Amino acid sequence: MKEETDNRDTGFIVAVGDPAPDFQIHYQDGNTQSLKSLRGKVVLIQFAASWCKVCQDIMPLMEREFNLRYKSHPDFTLFAVCRGQTPEEVQQFAEKVKVTYPLTLDEDESIFRLYALAKAGVTRNVLIDKDGKIVYLTRLYNEQEFAQLNKTIDSLLQP
Repeated sequence: MKEETDNRDTGFIVAVGDPAPDFQIHYQDGNTQSLKSLRGKVVLIQFAASWCKVCQDIMPLMEREFNLRYKSHPDFTLFAVCRGQTPEEVQQFAEKVKVTYPLTLDEDESIFRLYALAKAGVTRNVLIDKDGKIVYLTRLYNEQEFAQLNKTIDSLLQP
């Protein structure tokens, strides 16, 4: 396990080039799947929480810029990991933000702590390539970073 240090003031404990730590994705319908089972796909993980104002503001952008743009591509998947949230809170959050990508559960914050310091802010995205390597990280919202994130996804999805 990585030592909890934050050398870049972002709160991430993973870096570009690292293998993405595996975890069980807990969907609201009760189904689970491992992140590892998504190898062969480009995966965008959004860390969010219902109490996070930035998350609430950014989710419609995530829907428009990433989900609607790429959801028909068979080699792309996007889901949110809702940090420290009960199934009921996640359901209410999903209804409030009206996104169509899955909002998954991380009630004990163990998934979040695989990627970031326990005390770090929640709003962050992790892009994983088809080989399971982290290729891009974002924290909060930065227009230039999101433009680069789109370009990176485009290049990863090229045949």
